[in-house]
Amino acid sequence: MSCPVSNRIAAQPPGKEVSSGVGVRAGGREGERGELKLLLFQWSVGVFVARSLWTCFLHFITLTGSCCSERSMADTEEENLQSQIDEVEALTSIYGDEWCVIDEAERIFCITVSDSSNKPTWTLCLQVILPAEYPASSPPLYQLNAPWLRGEDRLTLANNLEEIYLQNLGENILYQWVEKIREFLLGKSQTSDPAGPCLKSTSEETDVDDDCEIPAEELNESFKNSMLFGLNDSSGVEEIPPIIHGETITDRRSTFQAHLAPVVSPYQVKLILNKLYENKKIATATHNIYAYRIYIKEQNSFIQDCEDDGETAAGKRMLHLMQILDARDVMVVVSRWYGGILLGPDRFKHINNCARNILMEHKYCSAGILIFVFQEESSKQTAKSKKVGKECKKKADH
Repeated sequence: MSCPVSNRIAAQPPGKEVSSGVGVRAGGREGERGELKLLLFQWSVGVFVARSLWTCFLHFITLTGSCCSERSMADTEEENLQSQIDEVEALTSIYGDEWCVIDEAERIFCITVSDSSNKPTWTLCLQVILPAEYPASSPPLYQLNAPWLRGEDRLTLANNLEEIYLQNLGENILYQWVEKIREFLLGKSQTSDPAGPCLKSTSEETDVDDDCEIPAEELNESFKNSMLFGLNDSSGVEEIPPIIHGETITDRRSTFQAHLAPVVSPYQVKLILNKLYENKKIATATHNIYAYRIYIKEQNSFIQDCEDDGETAAGKRMLHLMQILDARDVMVVVSRWYGGILLGPDRFKHINNCARNILMEHKYCSAGILIFVFQEESSKQTAKSKKVGKECKKKADH
């Protein structure tokens, strides 16, 4: 007797059962693939959304931080201004008429400091500009003016003021500066001639041509842009630039020599002067006249200054020469050793010739300026030759 189930299976066409099993398995695989694709799609969408949210969050944080930073900067500037106002009011009440306001809008002030209020023998004028960043993050710009202040005295006093700033970062320091200057003057009065400062002789008559002077407005702008002994760069990380010594010019026993160094910051000017004064011969020169110009590309302006060192108007003339030559990022010091014979106006010619020669030799002049100078020299030489020729002809005729 045959089994019904077996008969039904046997009655089916060959291969039908196999075909049905393959279809079921294929359908299951397609379903799994569809679910996997769906999961991958959902995951991709989730990642995209998460990234978008994270980016939006970062933008939000950045904008919030920027707004906070701007508000913080504005608050800092307001605090600085208020601190400056309070400091100026205090100084006015302490020093009275000695404290002068030169330009309230530009925050320019000055004070004359002396060693004694009764019979002063040593006096000095301190002129300051208070930048918007003072006192929070920047020192005052300053200039020290006195006919006797030069060389080592100037460097010593500048170092003292710099030390005060570094010891009181973020604080008002003008009162401490004034009192340190007064202390310095008292020290000078106790260790020097009781009659007062012995001004360094100019060794020449004070003949100054007005047409060689730099306009007062230009000098004021120079002071606003300059900070001779800059404090921002006084960390000591800057190296002393290489110093080049020029050829000497000798006339009637007076000797002139130029020294040149590249500079990119006012602090380097101080380093160069310190280095030069280490040389005993240069330190004992009758005059060490200098001028420098530093180009600030971002502001399209110059930091520049000069020093006569007792040779009336010599530093201004040399700075004027550097402006004509369009010399940039360079400092020139001209040393003069006086020989005992007055040279008159020729001394200015020798000082400027020393400066011009070393600037041209080391290509601190623009090409157009060099061509002009050479043409001018050639024309002068030609005129001189013609004059000599005429004199020789006259002598021959006689």
